[in-house]
Amino acid sequence: MAKFGHVKTTLFISRNRCAEQFTEFYYNQFDSDRSQLAALYRDNSMLTFESAAVAGAGPIVEKLTSLPFAKVKHQVSTLDAQPGDNGGIIILVTGALLVDEEQRPMNYSQCFQLRPDGAGSYFIFNDIFKLVFA
Repeated sequence: MAKFGHVKTTLFISRNRCAEQFTEFYYNQFDSDRSQLAALYRDNSMLTFESAAVAGAGPIVEKLTSLPFAKVKHQVSTLDAQPGDNGGIIILVTGALLVDEEQRPMNYSQCFQLRPDGAGSYFIFNDIFKLVFA
């Protein structure tokens, strides 16, 4: 079984289905309780959020929980996945997000590189988030 936190999927599901399940789980966790994302990162993980880079599960979750908004809702528009090295998956997501009481959504792009952890789970090795201003 492959797992994302507490979400289990069969080992032989397609890369795209795996990417969809991961993305749904990640954004549901992000939108409800960002501190719970710690299980998805490892000490060798890296996050670049709006050009600010941090490494390690602890500092990544600290960065995510310190973001200056209380409420957030991600709306995924597109999701593309490709195989990565060593059985990993690369995921590119575009979408819009609403923060706090804002009425106008902000467009974003986010790229994840998932790697298998050897125990039937995937973890986020790389995570890059960028707001897109047109």
